[in-house]
Order: sequence, then C-alpha cells, then structure tokens
Amino acid sequence: MITLRRSLAFSHLARYRSLSTRASSILNALEIPTSEPIHGVYDGAWGGSGDVHESVCPTTGEVLARVHAATPEELQTAIAKSRDAYEQFRHVPAPRRGEILRQIRESLAKKRDDLGALVSLEMGKIRTEGEGEVQEFIDICDYAVGLSRMMNGRVVSSERPGHTILEIPNPLGVVGVLSAFNFPVAVYGWNLALSLAAGNATIWKPSPSTPLCSVAVTKIIAKVLESNNMPGAIATLVTGGNDVGEAVVESVDVDMVSFTGSERTGRKVARVVQSRFGKILLELGGNNASIVMPDADLDLAVPAVFFGAIGTAGQRCTSTRRLYLHRKVAPEFISRLKALYASVQPGDPLTSGTLLGPLHNRTALDIYADAISKLRHADADILSGGRRYEHAPFDKGNFVEPTIAIPRSADAHDAIWATETFAPVLNVALFDELEEAINWNNAVPQGLSSSLWTRDIRNVGKWIGPAGSDTGIVNVNVGTSGAEIGAAFGGNKSTGWGRESGGDAWKQYVRWSACTVNFSDAAPLAQGVNFSA
Repeated sequence: MITLRRSLAFSHLARYRSLSTRASSILNALEIPTSEPIHGVYDGAWGGSGDVHESVCPTTGEVLARVHAATPEELQTAIAKSRDAYEQFRHVPAPRRGEILRQIRESLAKKRDDLGALVSLEMGKIRTEGEGEVQEFIDICDYAVGLSRMMNGRVVSSERPGHTILEIPNPLGVVGVLSAFNFPVAVYGWNLALSLAAGNATIWKPSPSTPLCSVAVTKIIAKVLESNNMPGAIATLVTGGNDVGEAVVESVDVDMVSFTGSERTGRKVARVVQSRFGKILLELGGNNASIVMPDADLDLAVPAVFFGAIGTAGQRCTSTRRLYLHRKVAPEFISRLKALYASVQPGDPLTSGTLLGPLHNRTALDIYADAISKLRHADADILSGGRRYEHAPFDKGNFVEPTIAIPRSADAHDAIWATETFAPVLNVALFDELEEAINWNNAVPQGLSSSLWTRDIRNVGKWIGPAGSDTGIVNVNVGTSGAEIGAAFGGNKSTGWGRESGGDAWKQYVRWSACTVNFSDAAPLAQGVNFSA
C-alpha cells in the first residue's frame, strides 16, 4: 500500500489506465472502476475525498487501483450515520434480520469465484484459498440466518416467591471492525454476520493495502440493504490509514471494536477502547506449533504440516511456525517434508495448480529477511529455503523460498521461538517426552492454535486436558491451520482472548440485562433481608 496526495494521484492517472488484462477482467466482473480513482467510503452513499491509497498487486507489482480514503469530516459523518442506522435497525425483528443475511449470502455466492480471484489478485493467496475465504463468509451467513431465531436469553429461578429472573440479550450498538490484509474478506464476514443478526450496525475499516476487496464486498451488501429499504450505514465502510483506524477506535459512538492484527497494535487498541469502557474483541498473534509423536500417521501429518507452514505463504494467523518432532520419528519426517518443500514452485496465484504465491508486500519481505538473518546469526541449520526468488518473472513480486530451520537452542523463550514471524519460516526442535513438547508449546506468549499427531488415546487425554495445550484451538490429527466456522475462533494469552465466528461468539455482540420480574402481591428482599420501618 502506498499513500498519495490527491494531486499526485491524478498526475499519474495515465500510468493507472494501463492496467493489465489479468487485473482488469477481475475488477470489471465486480463493477470496480478501472479508469478513475475509486471512492473508499460508504455510509448509504459512496464518497471519499481524503488521501489516495494505492492497491498494489503482490504478484506483479502493478498498481491495481487508487482509492480515496475518508477525510476526518467524512469519517465522523459516517460514524454518525452508522449510529442512526443502528437506532432504526435494532427494532427490526431478528428473523427479519436473518432474512437480510440470507439475501447477502445468496449475493455473495453468485460472486464467489470473482471475489476469490480478487482476493488472490490483491492479497496474493492462491486462488483456491481465495475462493475458500469467500466461502467462509457465505458459510457464516448461513450460520447467522439460523442464529437469528436462536439468540436466546435464559430464565433463572428466583429465591423469592412470585418472582422470576430473565437474562435478556439486546442489540449492542455500532461495532467497529478493523481487519487485516491476510483475510481481507472472511474476518469482516465473521463480524458482520453475527453483528447484523444481533441487530447492530457495523463500520468497517479494512487494511489500507486491500481496499478493493472491501469495496467489492460492500457493493454487494449495499445492494441487498437497498432492496430491503434498509439504511446503507448498517454496513458502513471507511478506508484509510492509521488515522482512520485510530478515530474509529477512539469514538465513543462505536460501542465495540473487533481488531485483527499484530500484538503491538492490539495492545494500543485495547488500552484506548478500555479507557472509554468500550467492548473489545482481539485477534492477534499466532505462533502455532505442531507436535508429532512416534506413533503418528506420517501420511497425514507431513502434508498437514506442509500446508500449515506454506499455505498463504505462511501469512495465516494459524500458520504452523513451530514443529516439535519426537526424536524417533524426526529423520523420516524431515526427509519427507524436505521432499515436499523441494517440489513446490512459486507461481501466479491465479493459475490453477500454484501452491506458493507471494508475500503480501515489501514489509513482509523485510520480516522474512530479518527472520532468516537472525537464524543465520544464531548458527541455525537451514535445511531448506532462506532466500528470495529474484529471477524473472518473480523478481517483480514478493516471492520467497519457504524455509525449514533447526535452531541450535530449543529454548522457547529465545526470540527465534517466542516471536511470530508472519512468513513461511518453520522452526524445528526434537523432544523425547510429550510433556517436554507441551511445555515448549505453552511457553511462548501467543496462544492461538496447536496440533498433536498421535494414535494413542492417552496422549490425546494429556493434550486436551488441564495440563495440555493452552491455546484457543487445540487439534488432534488435524493441522494448526484451516478452522471451520461452526466453532468459536480465537486464542488465549497475547493472542487476545477474543472469539469470533461460531460457538458462543455471538454473545459478545449483544448487550446483556438481568431482569427480575415480580408478579406477586408482595415485595420481599433477596437473601432474607428485612428492611421494614
């Protein structure tokens, strides 16, 4: 992402119009203009006259589009319109809200392949992963349609005769969604679907480097809202840089903030939101480990680790970054894994059969290079990779070699192990006892996903029990990456403790009230208190 001032953006319009056929066909299919700067603000009407942000293709380096961000004034107007939309939408019966979500689901499904291609074009993940990401949005809409008739409270027995206690969920307000570049569609979908089912309005501030995905998705949703005579500001969009995100986080008119991003930024967001007593949902770093026992089925485990470490070029929150191998199985496992690494070649993520696309941007290249430098400085044994692809045609994109390394030390407190590297770098250590591997798994600050490969039920019991993995996602014979929408998604410790998607995640998007109702002719106090004059 590159930010330009408006005059500079227009002075380069000629270069902008020379868009490749590869890119223009995808943008045209989604009704995204290819001959003029794009409005990046939607609050019932499209606008945006602030800084211009460039969307850059990570595969070719070409500028895909220029998008006008929100000015401070436009942002405040958008927030105010979101507030007004919420005050109208909260009165719509929940099943009716579910019907609107069903229509959004159908509209998304019709554009699934085109949106998936856009994710590949702008973010860089391979096409099947891009389409799978859009499918997540479709699936969570299905889930939320059913949920709209099942967002139940509770009836609690009262100790007082003639009384009953109700726990009642009501709409919360305006939910701010700050999403990251690596899942530019799905994370917003998780939040939007549950938030709309709950009766809220959302205001979406996407990553500044993936504005086209947010514009395309919002265009689809806006048409559904318009056809149902609902205010468009139920699903507001404000593109922009840090200043826009900070204003959303700081606004007292935004009741809840759902933030996906780095641990460092997450700490700042949490402090600001908590200082004004807003609700916060955090999805931060994921430094995920797979543990392979000697009885593991390697025909399952090796391909799963391969996908976990290389899928999305190592840029998933749930990517496998640490691999703990039992000493007995390590030689065969490493041999098989190296063979898979040697077989994978970089390619255009839009081309069928490509498994390795580019990193998202130049910042990601720097992160990868820094991690490799630290491994070399620590005298780690680099078994595979460790370099950038610099020959044509990959020199114009952000392509790197997936890397396997065995650091000299397995101390989980060392920075090599304790720091999440958002790139395809897999660090390996050997262990002798499961308890040792579990301790390593739990010793890092992050706690998103983990997996154990074993066929021994006793190992499973240890792994999922009170002295087992401390992550939010604890898998057995399943890789760290590729969660489904039916269960709550999220992590513990410095991952932020947030939960999105399925399970009980919806309960974060409502305002809870305990309501005691007296239907008797007396008014006794609880706990037997007597306060008679």
